Parts: sequence; structure tokens; C-alpha cells
Amino acid sequence: MTQIRDIDPTRYLIPLLLAALFCAGCDQSPTGRTQFTVVPESQMNALGEQSFEELLQKLPLSDDAGLHEYVGCIAQALVDALPQPHGSWSIAVFDQPSANAFALPGGKIGVHTGMLRVAQTPDQLAAVIGHEIGHVIANHANERLTQELAVQGGLMLADLLAEDSGSLDQEAVRRALGIGAEYGLLLPYSRIHEREADRIGRDLMAKAGFDPRASIRLWRNMIEVGGGQPPAFLSTHPSYDNRLEELAEGMQAAEAAYRRAVAAGRAPNCTLP
Repeated sequence: MTQIRDIDPTRYLIPLLLAALFCAGCDQSPTGRTQFTVVPESQMNALGEQSFEELLQKLPLSDDAGLHEYVGCIAQALVDALPQPHGSWSIAVFDQPSANAFALPGGKIGVHTGMLRVAQTPDQLAAVIGHEIGHVIANHANERLTQELAVQGGLMLADLLAEDSGSLDQEAVRRALGIGAEYGLLLPYSRIHEREADRIGRDLMAKAGFDPRASIRLWRNMIEVGGGQPPAFLSTHPSYDNRLEELAEGMQAAEAAYRRAVAAGRAPNCTLP
């Protein structure tokens, strides 16, 4: 937890409010939505890398080399389709029965083996991973952490700016990154973030040479696996019908991008062992 100090929290609220006023409209997400974030990218990357290392220590990894190669093939094709510079990304396949996946700042991707029961084709898994990458490149974790900073009255901001990760409220950091108190429990983003990640992921998978129509089939699989109720991965996400409608709205342009990618030779040959 954050260490108690003789600091007036309101001292940091004024800079936060001023930053909100002067920076409004300065930052935009990949879809053009106005964003307000205060945490430096280097700090977000460090927090993401730290959390990823904790997950690697807490959760068992799959020992199926073929499965790791399959997931890695899809993830790498998506990363290669990102605008440059996109840096290097790490992929881990966790031996967990839940239908979950995540991506963290700093280029970290995790997929649970249970997701393969739902994402049954390379294109469908590309929709999952593309969605999670969308959260990262749209700085959704930074937005959530900025909200946490405002709630906590600025003390966390002082820790972040001092790069004093040892005194940070680690639970607040995990919430911002989408990781629950119990490792492996992935927390939902807001509905705005989820809709945005859907659009980014759909367009990214198309540019990478994956059929974007599989994104719609994926969400139908989610409902079927959940026995008519969405699994935890979708529990507080946008409603099923709205999600399909919004994915379909931009599908024509996504299919055109997909055809261009295939024509250019971008057709990932990722085969499930």
C-alpha cells in the first residue's frame, strides 16, 4: 500500500486539474477519441513489465511447444502490422482453463489455454489478441491509472513521478492494468474502452492478413461456450447484440484492408498443432 507521508494530497490535485484543462484535446486514441493521461509512457511500460513478471511467477505456463509456436505466430503477425516503431513484444501461454487473454504496456501478451476452446481458428484467436493489443496501443491502462491517481488525491502521482515503485499502491496499479487481486483474474475495461479495442483489433487483424469476419464468429462462440451467458471475459463488456452491430458497421472497410493484405502477400500460415 502507499506509504503514509506528511504531504497534503490537495497539493497534487491542482496540477492534475490544470493538466486536464490544458491537455484536453491534445491526446487522441487511434480512433480519434480525446484522452487525458498523465503517466509517462516509460512508467507505464515499467509497470506492465513488472506485472508480467509477477504473472510468470504465479501462473503455470503451458509446456506445449507447438501451442506456444501457434499463438506466437498469430501474435507476431499482428505486431508486425502495427505502425512503426512498435518495439518487440513478448508472448506467454498460461496453462489456465479460463477463456482469457491480455496485453500489458511494455509489449507483453498473455493467452490462457482455455481461450483455445473459444477461439477455434487462427483468425478467431487473432481477433482476441488484436483486441488486447488494441487496449495497449490506445493507452487504456494509462487512462485508468490516471483516474486512480485522481481518486487517491495525488499521492500515487508523487510515487510515480519519483519512480518509487516500492511505495506504490500495487492493487491500484493492477486494477489499471486489468489484473485482479487474484492473479489470473482479468478485470474488464470500461465499455468505451472495450468498443474501441474491438474496432482497433478488427482493423489490425485485417491489416495482418486475418479475416476480420472471424471477430463476429468469435463473440458468438463466447456465448455458446457460456451456455447462453457470457463468460467472465465478457461479463461487464458491451452487450452481445451491440458488440456484433458495432463490429459489423466497419466490416466492409476491414474486409477491403484484408483483401489488400492478402494481395500484398500477408497471409500468416499459423497452424494449430
